[in-house]
Amino acid sequence: MQHDSTEATRAGFGRRKLIKAGLAGALSVMGGLSSSKTGLSQQKAQDKGKGKPKHRVIDIHCHPRWIGYNGARMIEDMDAAGIERAWLLSWEIPEREMDTGYYGSLSPTGIGITFHDVIDVAERYPNRFIPGTTVDPRDPYAHQKLKAAVDIHRVRVFGEFKLRMRYDDPDAIRLFHYCGELGLPVIFHLDVTFPRHGVPSSRQWWYGGGLENMEAPLRRCPQTEFLGHAPGFWREISADADEEPLGYPKGKPIVGRGRLLQFLDQFPNLNCDLSAGSGYTALSRDLEFSRRFLIDYQDRMFFGRDQFGSDLYDLLNSLNLPGDVLAKILSGNALRLVPA
Repeated sequence: MQHDSTEATRAGFGRRKLIKAGLAGALSVMGGLSSSKTGLSQQKAQDKGKGKPKHRVIDIHCHPRWIGYNGARMIEDMDAAGIERAWLLSWEIPEREMDTGYYGSLSPTGIGITFHDVIDVAERYPNRFIPGTTVDPRDPYAHQKLKAAVDIHRVRVFGEFKLRMRYDDPDAIRLFHYCGELGLPVIFHLDVTFPRHGVPSSRQWWYGGGLENMEAPLRRCPQTEFLGHAPGFWREISADADEEPLGYPKGKPIVGRGRLLQFLDQFPNLNCDLSAGSGYTALSRDLEFSRRFLIDYQDRMFFGRDQFGSDLYDLLNSLNLPGDVLAKILSGNALRLVPA
């Protein structure tokens, strides 16, 4: 989950309609929609005869009841986007660790995104959502609580893991190892401090540390599948990440092979959650690079939105990826880890 309101506000009915219409010809459809009233009615008639996207679509990063979307509205949006199912994630966090900027986007009935909301929405729509949750590894009863969530509520994903602690903490590693034993993929959120490797002048909302803090968990928990997410993860796609002062380095070309690619080569249990403004920004910086990146690591890429709309879907379609690669990214890799 990311505090990125721009991605949410960009998403509109017209964009969702394009996804429903299919993968091909998005730009030409947009031109037709804006041309005239006659063109609009003709386009609607054409859309009516078109089907869903040709590939199955699984959204691996979805949250209940946030940025204005209750369960019913989420289902409407998924239907418009041709999304078959979504991994429904909580965000369990002490209030003292939560960035106050989130209060305008989250349900006021709890702190963060509660597991209770995950259960409630997932039970209302059991054929559309796969429940996920986390526990705080600093809780001495974390393992017991997670096992109960699996046994009672059929939790199948550990996410979104987002806490103000280093993820190479011994308690975190122990919990990651247990997730592997339970067969739960781990979605982890990284937000770094600025300047990198310096001393920040003011308090910042960091989560997890840098990518370097994932080295020990990846190495010591080889049976656990990890999915990286958020600005602290995706900025590492470029080799100049340590010198980059922005969390979202939009429009800047990719330099060399960043630590993210090095980690993907070194750790076969590391995967990429493409969701939110961070994933979209990373992929849109250098389209030629991104196409090669997605093809080279096609078995490690997972489609997710985190918010709503079709930006990522449209971007992936614009890259003209081979059909089998796109199918893996949109659902095949998700179904391999969590069959549905």
